[in-house]
Amino acid sequence: MADELVRQRPRYIVVNKLDKERADFGATYNALRDTFGRSCVPITLPIGSEKDFRGVVDVIHMKAYEFDANGKASEVPLPETGRGYIDETHERLIEMVAEADDTLMEHFFDAGTLKDEEFIGGLKKAIANRVLTPVFAVSSSNMVGITPLLDAIVDYAPNPAELGAVKGHVSPEPGATEIERPIDDNEAPAAYVFRTIVENFGKITLMKVFSGVIKSDATLTNLGKGVAERLGPIHVVQGKNIEKVAEAHAGDIIAVSKLKDTSTGDTLCDKASTVFFEPVKFPEAAIHFAIEPKSRADEDKLSGAIHKIEDEDPQLHYSRNDETKEFELGGASQQHIETVVAKLKNRYHVEVTLHQPKVPYRETIKARVEVQGRHKKQTGGRGQFGDCKCIFEPLPRGSGFEFADKIFGGAIPQQWRPAVEKGIRDAAARGAIAGYPLVDFKVELIDGSYHTVDSDDLSFQLAGRKAFKTAIEKANPVLLEPVMHVEVVAPQECAGDIMGDLNSRRGRISGMDSKGASQIVKAQVPMSEMLTYPQTLNSITSARGSYHMEFSHYDEVPTHMAQKIVQQAQAEGRIRKDEEE
Repeated sequence: MADELVRQRPRYIVVNKLDKERADFGATYNALRDTFGRSCVPITLPIGSEKDFRGVVDVIHMKAYEFDANGKASEVPLPETGRGYIDETHERLIEMVAEADDTLMEHFFDAGTLKDEEFIGGLKKAIANRVLTPVFAVSSSNMVGITPLLDAIVDYAPNPAELGAVKGHVSPEPGATEIERPIDDNEAPAAYVFRTIVENFGKITLMKVFSGVIKSDATLTNLGKGVAERLGPIHVVQGKNIEKVAEAHAGDIIAVSKLKDTSTGDTLCDKASTVFFEPVKFPEAAIHFAIEPKSRADEDKLSGAIHKIEDEDPQLHYSRNDETKEFELGGASQQHIETVVAKLKNRYHVEVTLHQPKVPYRETIKARVEVQGRHKKQTGGRGQFGDCKCIFEPLPRGSGFEFADKIFGGAIPQQWRPAVEKGIRDAAARGAIAGYPLVDFKVELIDGSYHTVDSDDLSFQLAGRKAFKTAIEKANPVLLEPVMHVEVVAPQECAGDIMGDLNSRRGRISGMDSKGASQIVKAQVPMSEMLTYPQTLNSITSARGSYHMEFSHYDEVPTHMAQKIVQQAQAEGRIRKDEEE
């Protein structure tokens, strides 16, 4: 949930994967300080590094712990290596705690330090007031540092009532009145859904109760979707198990099963006292893959299985690209997508293949031409006859297709003129060079002729197609490719390599900005060159960079690349011979 719309909450920062190669807690901590300021102070410091990361120093109590393979801690002497930095961090922590309270500051100046009870009490207050942001060193895979982290959450993190009222709106409508809802059992019930789990027996909805008391079988309103939801039994989650409870109070986290219309990000509240909490805005997909089922059986199950995973994972995007006719799966990273594919196989028994999505190329013309399209076919009975004269001319990028009837008189009867347009539209949809839609051109119907017996709607459609084919031979058709507006955010020391890489992808750098220790590089890059960019960006920045990409415009494909695209289209069978030939 966006803090400015809900409430200012304290933060814990966890530096994970310190057992991995090239993991560097010191460099990460310095980057945190540069970005978030001096409020970031380590609560635990690592003992060892990379594969040798085996324990942590508790800076609060000045004790050291090493962990076995099961994550069980055993106290060890404080390491002599880096002892000066450990003492310095402890003193800095005391100073930050003292700064959060005037009384403690006086005691600190008088005694040069704080008593244990003053220190611990002040620490909790400093964290709650966001004066202090604790930083923890852990490895979740090896369970190193996890116990001190969990203990610190229990001992120092404020409970919900200590954070003040929650901000929301009276309705989900834009511009709705902002209101505050105290964390209190005496208020009307209101809860925010923050996660959805789909199991074999149904869907489990996890929600945070912000106010009021919610009882089993209560009926609440899903304000965003305008429907009533009957909750049924209420549970609390205990590890992998759930335990049934009679009621939930303000501040509790509960689980409810089999809700019909409620999903992650929804607000459930009392109909007589409404409140709407702004949902989390998840980032757009950073990488896309085209996804295909391996068999017909997989095809039948794929859509339903992915939609269930989407319920659990709002960062996943599954959609059909109308231009390329492919189904695309988008996510935060390649690893994210691979995890989804593994879940499809293991949980839903659906096997799929992934490949790079096709680029939605288009085509257009560059010259103005006047052509005639004449269709005449005689059989034993009634024949076919349609004749039209048209002017084809290019339009600016993004204009689409325009058709203008410029015939004065009855050269072609009015009822058959739309058939000429339909024939040209059908032919343009098939393309002229590589089977991609032809766009950004205008056709003026200026003349023609007809036969009183043999002419009909189909005849003039076929005449329009022939006019299109003749025009293409003279109008200098070219391929167009989508060009994306790209913004890359990365450490400043990587900016040179990023610009060099974007230039190698036929990108045009349009600007640069600074944001703290990060550099923002803006560029225009063809979509075809960005399909493999996430992996390259991770390599250049050691996974410290991110990027945003959105469509900008279509531009002409260079000649040498257009030839390769045409050859590939021929191999794929995209170029089809016209039905009348």
